[in-house]
Amino acid sequence: MTSLLPVNGVELCIDTFGSPADPAILLIHGGSASMDHWEPEFCERLAAGPRYVIRYDHRDTGQSTTYEPGNPKYTGADLVADPLGILDALKIDKAHLVGLSMGGAIVQQLAVEHPERVASMTVAATSPSGVSDPDLPPPTEKLSASFSEEAPPIDWSDTEAALDRLIEDDRLYAGTLPYDEPARRALYAHAFARSINPASATNHWAVAPSGALRGYLAGIAVPALVLHGTEDPLFPPAHGEAIAREIPNARLVLLEGAGHEIPRPTWDTAIPEILAITAAK
Repeated sequence: MTSLLPVNGVELCIDTFGSPADPAILLIHGGSASMDHWEPEFCERLAAGPRYVIRYDHRDTGQSTTYEPGNPKYTGADLVADPLGILDALKIDKAHLVGLSMGGAIVQQLAVEHPERVASMTVAATSPSGVSDPDLPPPTEKLSASFSEEAPPIDWSDTEAALDRLIEDDRLYAGTLPYDEPARRALYAHAFARSINPASATNHWAVAPSGALRGYLAGIAVPALVLHGTEDPLFPPAHGEAIAREIPNARLVLLEGAGHEIPRPTWDTAIPEILAITAAK
């Protein structure tokens, strides 16, 4: 069920799976990603747990409130506050939070600052400190080189050309598992089609939370699961290992061959792990 919720002065588009009577799982994706990156089958398999699964479009993605590219009228703190606003709007006191990449940074911050709202936390493909921590490995040379390349701007008015660029970038973050380009292109095409302005998603890079929470992780007391691809090019596995080491009693599960993602071939591992951690009272 898809709907628009008034949250913190904006409208956020949410989609739900399962019964509100079951334990709630709120899925929080990464920078520039709409809810479409939590694929329906993934959500349905969690909902069969049984769980009440909620995914949503961040500001500037999908059908949520969107601003002109280069002019976001919000901050990284607003992106962190939005999940709590969604829970408030749905009258949910406490939820299991699952976050990937930027979403993982948001989940860490909420577990530190609002533990009373967090039943459990699952973070995937994320870091306790971002890419600048000297104690943790930097992105791979190939990915780092792509950051410095001066590629021409995406022509968002040409849908197929824009999709070509999105897939080209997506491949940079994939691991060594087979890359299903038709499926990924279909996902990006669907997300593109339902976005108010696809170019606005780039605003996240100007306002995303810093994720510099490493010094606070030892104080987290909620059940914690860390999922991390063994071939993550942005945050090599040591980033996930650091989170799991520094949160008391956290469980680390490495996803063999996965990159900066929870790809379909790893779902048979990831989904049971998420269901297990969200069984916590």
